[in-house]
Amino acid sequence: MNPVDLVIVIVYLAAMPIIGVLVGRRQKSANDYFVGERSMPWWAVTLSVVATETSTLTVISTPGLVFGSEFLFLEVAFGYILGRIVAAFVLLPRYFRGNYVSAYEFLGRRFGRGLQGTASVTFVVTRLLAEGLRLFAGAIPIKAILDHYGIHTSYWHIVVLLTALTLIYAFVGGIKSVIWVDVIQWSLYVLGALGAVVFLATKLPDGWTSIAASQGRFQLTDFTSNIVTSPYAFIGAVVGGAFLSMASHGADQLIVGRLLSTKSLRDGQRALIGSSFVVFVQFALFLVVGAMLWVYTGGKTGATATAVAAGKMSGDDVFSNFIVNDLPVGLAGLLIAGILASTMGALASALNALSTSTIADLYQRFTHRSVEDSKLLRYGRMWTLIWAVVFAIFASLFTNSKDPVIQQGLGIVGYTYGALLGSFFLGLIVKKARQADAVIAFACSVVGMAFLILFVKFDKTTTAVHIQFGAATKTLVPLATYWYTFVGVVITMVVGGLLALRHRDADPHAAEVDAPKAEVTV
Repeated sequence: MNPVDLVIVIVYLAAMPIIGVLVGRRQKSANDYFVGERSMPWWAVTLSVVATETSTLTVISTPGLVFGSEFLFLEVAFGYILGRIVAAFVLLPRYFRGNYVSAYEFLGRRFGRGLQGTASVTFVVTRLLAEGLRLFAGAIPIKAILDHYGIHTSYWHIVVLLTALTLIYAFVGGIKSVIWVDVIQWSLYVLGALGAVVFLATKLPDGWTSIAASQGRFQLTDFTSNIVTSPYAFIGAVVGGAFLSMASHGADQLIVGRLLSTKSLRDGQRALIGSSFVVFVQFALFLVVGAMLWVYTGGKTGATATAVAAGKMSGDDVFSNFIVNDLPVGLAGLLIAGILASTMGALASALNALSTSTIADLYQRFTHRSVEDSKLLRYGRMWTLIWAVVFAIFASLFTNSKDPVIQQGLGIVGYTYGALLGSFFLGLIVKKARQADAVIAFACSVVGMAFLILFVKFDKTTTAVHIQFGAATKTLVPLATYWYTFVGVVITMVVGGLLALRHRDADPHAAEVDAPKAEVTV
């Protein structure tokens, strides 16, 4: 690695923990640790939300999408905007009205501790699988880049180093440190992407946009593909993206915890809706980089594009190869630091969210203990440390980048997001539904989605349904992934709604849940 690039990476790795500790070193209470005394500016939370949902693989792989699906990913991003608007005005007001620190406290108040615990445990398991494997997956391009520069190391070394550096500021500073470091990390990888655009602009011929457009690289919509099996068919991408975003940003503590740290409901809504537009622009930026790379590497006749089309090179490899082989000194180091930033930002957010949910949804709900604030703060930090160790161990168990469990783990939210979001809607819409109805519906949704994802296949041309106990084939393919959350919500609502018909009157909790709660729960 060039000494200049190496210095940039080292400075970044050293600076992030120091900045995080300085920002959050004066923690006064558990409320401060978990929700920042509800004092965070909405614009900082907006960028933190975006940094949290942006992984290393997002930064690396999004430009490569242009080599296969053009700009169609923006259809999904448009669905994100619609979903977050709904979450901002339907779900977020309940959290602020209840003065919660965890999204699942709403389920506890609406249905009871049983469903709150079920949702929290589901979140913990889902986040462990998804973030643990995402941490390992994030080490893959980092290792490849380091190997190119002659720095040979193991995956687990990278995993442990990133976890240790992230833990320092997440442990000391809580949500405040996580948010402010997220802002810096978001700025870093976006600045790197802008630098790549400027560099490529100096290397491309005049009229490069016409060249890319003539080959369909700027296609924004797809109204012809099968909406059941194609991930970028317009209806499926928009509707599926909307429901996925409602679940990830309205029913997942990973994001909700950041929104609850804002000063007011209005600020929380600004942060949530604002994040959808920032994500849209961010994806557009990375897709522009991809279009420029497509022209830069020779377009349809170039070696890179041909290799991707032939399946000899993954689209995920295009941007990383460009970083290590073509970018000038300094800019390469900035982008490598940006890749590290996306991994650390996602991990820090997961640590804080898991610590919050463990204390607010599990410890306090099931011990029935009234614990003094100083102890809650200590317990919060203790669980941050515990989850960091668990993440590092879990991610280090994998030793190669082609283990098929990675993709399954990264897509684990497909099994649970529908059940989580459906439980919230069930509580809001079906007033007769009791806790037993919700728990049974939740379980049916998770089991039903597991069966659908693993065994149900569709014919690509006729959409005929087949039960197949094995891998998909060229003619039989699974349901498009963006439908998973929508289908899970439907299962939860149908099962819960039918079970609720057994009851003559509305559940008393349904009326109580919208009443303001005076005291913070931690």
